[in-house]
Amino acid sequence: MRATFDEVHVEIDEAGSVAEARTAVARNLPDVVVLDVRMPGESGVELARELKAGRQTAATRIVLLTGSHEGAARLAQEAGADAFLTKPFSPLQLLVLVERFGGRRRAMPLVEAPPPDAEDPQLLMYARDLRQLYELERAQRRVVQAAYLETVAALTGALASKDTGTSIHSQRVHQYAVELATTVEPSLRDDQSVEYGFLLHDVGKIGIPDSILLKPGPLDPDELRTMQLHTILGEQMLSGISFLHGEGLCVVRSHHERWDGFGYPDGLRGTDIPLAARVFAVADALDAMTNDRPYRSARAWGGAADEIRSQSGAQFDPDVVAAFCEREPALRRIREAIAA
Repeated sequence: MRATFDEVHVEIDEAGSVAEARTAVARNLPDVVVLDVRMPGESGVELARELKAGRQTAATRIVLLTGSHEGAARLAQEAGADAFLTKPFSPLQLLVLVERFGGRRRAMPLVEAPPPDAEDPQLLMYARDLRQLYELERAQRRVVQAAYLETVAALTGALASKDTGTSIHSQRVHQYAVELATTVEPSLRDDQSVEYGFLLHDVGKIGIPDSILLKPGPLDPDELRTMQLHTILGEQMLSGISFLHGEGLCVVRSHHERWDGFGYPDGLRGTDIPLAARVFAVADALDAMTNDRPYRSARAWGGAADEIRSQSGAQFDPDVVAAFCEREPALRRIREAIAA
């Protein structure tokens, strides 16, 4: 009972006998009293009657626990108890009663009683409770996960409204990066923030003026410095979102760093650059080169692939370039599928 109640922050004061319980109630009047019928010395029934007859304790709710199925309702009524549970009982069912009497409501399906010939029915009941709590937690996680995905969709949609090419770019580069990450380091897929980082890498561009973001020609030095701020703006925008903490937020800030240290915003070099950002840099460059930009036309796939290979050890992590060479046919199929 304590394990179940502590998990949902219900404060418990325990007593090993009616005398101890009487003292505890006098010291700190509880919302609910849970009593076993059979207790050392005086019975729980006697204490229940006493509490219901007392001026200070008459309104205190009482739940009786009894091992006798026959006459349990009559016994509870005679004792003045507000509810009863017969053993073996589900601690979750008891929690529902206690919270309801204490003014809180919890939707909890009833747990099927174990067979009468079970070796330890109370332990079996508790095990079923744990399984039910686990299933409820899994369901809650799925709800939160769906909310996260909606948040990502809303943010990418907001960016696409500024730059019409961004939405489809995010889809392509996300799938490229997932393919490369799985090849370079499969454990990256265990960090769910990574995929969100792939999708939201350019979200900081929401804060870049349209005159720069949509300029049809090359940027001048001041405009370029402003454009480069999108990595920092993106990290600042997303830093308060817990599900992005980890490699995902690193992708947003560091996807324009270079292996040789000449990237931005921090000039990181080599393995100081987070791995997911190194992976994404190749995916992002591939998509940038193979699609039209306001200031230049797209390159052919073969030319872009040659450029990535030539930048191994300069702009790009050699291990990621090797993964690109290995998975190039799969990456090309991704592009064709999205275009279709």
